[in-house]
Formats: sequence, C-alpha cells, structure tokens
Amino acid sequence: MRNKFLLLLIAVVTLSSCNELLVYSDYRPIKEGKWELDKKVDFEFSGLDSTQTYNLFINIRNDDSYPFSNLFLITELEYPNGNTIKDTLEYRMAEPSGEWLGKGMGSVKENKLWYKEMIDFSESGVYKVNVSHAMRKNGNVEGLHILEGVTDVGLEIEKAPK
Repeated sequence: MRNKFLLLLIAVVTLSSCNELLVYSDYRPIKEGKWELDKKVDFEFSGLDSTQTYNLFINIRNDDSYPFSNLFLITELEYPNGNTIKDTLEYRMAEPSGEWLGKGMGSVKENKLWYKEMIDFSESGVYKVNVSHAMRKNGNVEGLHILEGVTDVGLEIEKAPK
C-alpha cells in the first residue's frame, strides 16, 4: 500500500511539472562542445495555431569550459513566404563573480533565453530559425572561429499566456 502511494505521488509530481504551454522543443548538439563561427544551428517547424500568439526561447547548454560571461547570437527567422527577420542578441551567461546563471547540477548549465515575445505565425507552411554565435575577443574585429563550451543549442516555442 505504501509503495502504491509513493508511486502515485511521484507520478503526480512528474505530470504537474510538465509545461502545458510548450508546443515545440528541439535541441542540436554541438560537436565536441566547439561551435564553429560559420556553423548555423537550424530548426524548422510548422502547423502552429494561427490564432494563437507564442513566445520563443533559445536554449543554450554550456559547460565550465565556456570562457565568457556573455553570449552574442545572430538569429534569423524565415517565414514560409521567404521574408526573414535577422536579429543580433546579447545574453548574460554568468554573474560578475563567475557563477553561471543557468540551471542544472554539475558542470553543464542550461539557459532559457528570451528570443521573441507575443509573435503569431499566421502563414501556413514551414518556418525556419537558424542561430549562429557572434563572439569575439575584446579588441578583435574578427569573430572567434571556434567557441568552446557550448554543448547544445535548442529552440522552444510556448503558447503566450492570455
């Protein structure tokens, strides 16, 4: 009887922790945690409710070898009609003390970063998002060819709360 109660409690906690707003989530691993400057991370999705608004997030998993306290990304959101919105984004990855801002135990931290807020997908067809890093060392004009410490890049889409 006690074991059944414990299993039921675990099932309830697990199910209640699920994000009911989540409609899309995908990750791409970065080979050996070395993100090359010219390697875009691509995502494609379709079939979203055209009457709903959504929030988009970029998820970054990094380990202790990540050498910076911030992260610059270049994103492109391509609509089915070919129109593209390009953004340059900056995110804080660590406190001034060096403590990582992401969640997770051990050396890998996950950061859920705002990308787009209250956006609608009114066109039918395939939408594409690609993400590349735009990191460089202070004083250098040329970008960093290999960014170490990023293990995965993800995209999440959630229904925007009404």
